[in-house]
Amino acid sequence: MTGRALASDTAMVMAAGLGKRMQPLTASLPKPLVPVAGKPLIDYSLDHLAEAGVAKAVVNVHYLADALEDHLETRKAPAIAISDERALLLETGGGMAKALPLLPDPFFCLNSDNIWLDGPRDTFCELSLHWDPARMDALLLLVRHPQAFNYLGMGDFHLDPMGRVSRRRPGRVAPYVYTGIQLVSHRLLRGAPEGPFSTNVLWSRAIEEGRLYGIVHTGQWFEVGTPQAIRPTEAMLTGG
Repeated sequence: MTGRALASDTAMVMAAGLGKRMQPLTASLPKPLVPVAGKPLIDYSLDHLAEAGVAKAVVNVHYLADALEDHLETRKAPAIAISDERALLLETGGGMAKALPLLPDPFFCLNSDNIWLDGPRDTFCELSLHWDPARMDALLLLVRHPQAFNYLGMGDFHLDPMGRVSRRRPGRVAPYVYTGIQLVSHRLLRGAPEGPFSTNVLWSRAIEEGRLYGIVHTGQWFEVGTPQAIRPTEAMLTGG
């Protein structure tokens, strides 16, 4: 696959979190470096980006940042740029806002602990094919609730027939889970708050304006948020 098929040649990889749910493994290791099937979590995301032809990854760092930067220096592709949050952890929305000068319009954004297997088409190509900047501030990759491996929550979103996203309704299970992967317009971040804030602030505005959309992942997706999720994920990945 070549970058010409993609809506962007750059992705932001969220890697600055404290990894509290992954304790005790994160006592001395940043969560993105926790190994699953012999491979650091962040390398699953970066390898997918490289295979898709995404040329550049902007990685934000905070907790045990030196260890993460040392690991990233060993990679050949994609090219890595660092968004340094050592002084203040900015959460997901604040992290995107700080990194915006390094990011083209639009850009892919993904969590550093994503593990997924593509369906018939590459994930980043799939997002690109559905991207319409005239209608969308962001396009989320969602997975059907029953197909979210290891996931124990109540779901995140609903989709209308046009692909517009709405939030889970109180007291009900939502049919779709956010995979941590999205394609984002700079428009989503217009007027962003100062300092730390969640991407949910931006999504809520986009939902109100009818500009938050989603597509459904056709491959496999694994929630790897706790140490207990690692072994079942490894068994699925390796067939063991």
